Amino acid sequence: MTSTSASPPLLQRWQGLLAASGGPLAQRLEPISGLVVCALMAGLPLVTRAGLSLLITAAGLLWLLWALRTPAGRIGPISGWLLVILAVMLLASGTSPVPVAAAKGLAKLVSYLGVYALMRQLLAQSPAWWDRIVAALLAGELASSVIAIRQLYGDTSELARWADPNSVADGTIRVYGPLENPNLLAGYLIPILPLAVVALLRWSPWPQKLYAATALLLGSSALFLSYSRGGWLGMVAALGGIGLLLVLRQTRSWPPLARRLFPLLLAVLGGALLVLAITQVEPLRIRVMSLLAGRQDSSNNFRINVWMAALQMVQDRPWLGIGPGNTAFNLIYPLYQQPKFNALSAYSVPLELLVEGGVPYLLA
Repeated sequence: MTSTSASPPLLQRWQGLLAASGGPLAQRLEPISGLVVCALMAGLPLVTRAGLSLLITAAGLLWLLWALRTPAGRIGPISGWLLVILAVMLLASGTSPVPVAAAKGLAKLVSYLGVYALMRQLLAQSPAWWDRIVAALLAGELASSVIAIRQLYGDTSELARWADPNSVADGTIRVYGPLENPNLLAGYLIPILPLAVVALLRWSPWPQKLYAATALLLGSSALFLSYSRGGWLGMVAALGGIGLLLVLRQTRSWPPLARRLFPLLLAVLGGALLVLAITQVEPLRIRVMSLLAGRQDSSNNFRINVWMAALQMVQDRPWLGIGPGNTAFNLIYPLYQQPKFNALSAYSVPLELLVEGGVPYLLA
């Protein structure tokens, strides 16, 4: 008996339709895609919004061309979950009270998924691009960190925009780099710092190690100087998590009891050092204590009021939300906001997911 290969799922049957076609672009898909992805990763904090849109669109089109020339493969677990998220967002956009605005947010989501799809295809085809993409990310991080640290020695009038006279941390100078917002700078740096740690340990030539070490040092310094409380917590969690994984890897040959106790010992020592730093370093202590000030701190009070309004939005539309994107949020939030508490987002990732897509989006 002759075995017949199973046909791909309906969702993937369009892939490979142009497998026999050629052309200069088709023959150079890998290097062109790699350069576009590297340019996007390096330019994330530096390129204008129009430039980023152009690079993201180019990435999506390159993946589309690549998929048309490549037979369909198996959908991996990550890609499967992303398809579930996309399906939830399609339903949320269709039932949104502001469908046109939600459609804009959906288009952004699809464009971001196009970048993911191109990177997945590129790295599956040529894993050597991993190091190049990480190097590009570190280049953008280095430039952003230098710009941020340089702001300490420039005109302080711009930095004064982030000095809240009604906060217990009044007088703290916060850098923001090219992103014009200390919290955005911190959010950009958090996921890159663990990559710098891995690159420092993995890359062999000393110039590459020096490059990764410089990126790690300057990035950590810029994140600290942003005085973003969430950014600090994220940095501790990210670097602590990558440190724990590295310890577990290095102690695989140890006796079971020692292998269990050593990470706990490191966690206790790390916690003790963190408490010592908070109690002894005044700027750090002031910023951390502002977390405990409740509504007495203006920043906390602002966020609490936004969270309460976002919770009301979730209560009214708990299952499919208002649809994706900040445009939809900006149209619906004023109906719930308290006076003088304008907001561009829910200032909470779980709340943001609930507002945009309801409970299914949060669970997905």
